[in-house]
Order: sequence, then C-alpha cells, then structure tokens
Amino acid sequence: MRIAIDLGQQQLRLFDDADGLIRHYPVSTALAGAGERMDSGCTPRGLHVVRARIGADADPYAVFRGRRPTGERWTPQLAAANPQRDWVLGRILWLSGREPGFNRLGDCDSMRRYIYIHGTGDDQPMGVPRSHGCVRMRVADVVELFAQVPVGTLVEIL
Repeated sequence: MRIAIDLGQQQLRLFDDADGLIRHYPVSTALAGAGERMDSGCTPRGLHVVRARIGADADPYAVFRGRRPTGERWTPQLAAANPQRDWVLGRILWLSGREPGFNRLGDCDSMRRYIYIHGTGDDQPMGVPRSHGCVRMRVADVVELFAQVPVGTLVEIL
C-alpha cells in the first residue's frame, strides 16, 4: 500500500501492494506552495511514512486541536462563528519524513512541523491550494482513506 500526492494536480492517489490504483481523491495542500522548512506554511515534498493514525473511533466531524478532540463537532454554524480557525476534522494521518536533511531532522522535519493528512470542513474547496502545510481532504474521503491505511504506509509528495 502506498499514497502519492500530486501538488500540481491537488490529488491524492492510493495504490495497492501491486501498484494498482485503488482510489483517487481531490485534496487541498499549502497555499504557500511546496517547501520543507519549519514555519514556512508549505507542504513538504519527498518520501514520507504514516507515523501515527489518530481519531479511529471519533465522530467524522470531531474537531481536533493538538491531535486531541476538543469536544466540538464541526458544523457550518461553528465554522461561520470561527472564520479564522484551520479545521482539523475526523481523522489524522501524521506524516514523518524519510529523507534526512530534506524532510527529516533539523529545521525541515515534517513530523516536528505537524504535517498531516486530515479532514476539513465541507465549506472548504478541494483541488486548490488553501492549507497551512497539511494535506486537507473531505471528511468522508479521509475517513475512507484512514480505514485502508496502516501505520508505516509510504507517502510520496510530488
């Protein structure tokens, strides 16, 4: 099993062990573009691995902050009342870089940058860069992906 994320096409593809395409999903990556540096707001490129899976039993619209549920449930009304929030919803696949000096260790470490694949509000567009560095997905899509992806899954961001 592996994941390929295409920044240009704003698309995530899930492949099986024989490299057959299982499914593809629209995503939204960083508004600031591609980049690996700490505090850049960019989506890091290169080889990663799913280091942790968070939210397996959570409501799909559960709101997370710091990888912990806040007790809130995302609704359009909650979003309208908090327009500044960057919503992390439902499921989190926390990524760790595999390339020392590029996306691992030092000031370019994807895991220390808290780079995730996660759900976002239904009001957020997919297929266009809008995130703060993470890979955002529709809630239903990230729930479906999460169910298929174990810890250790290879993720390549191109």
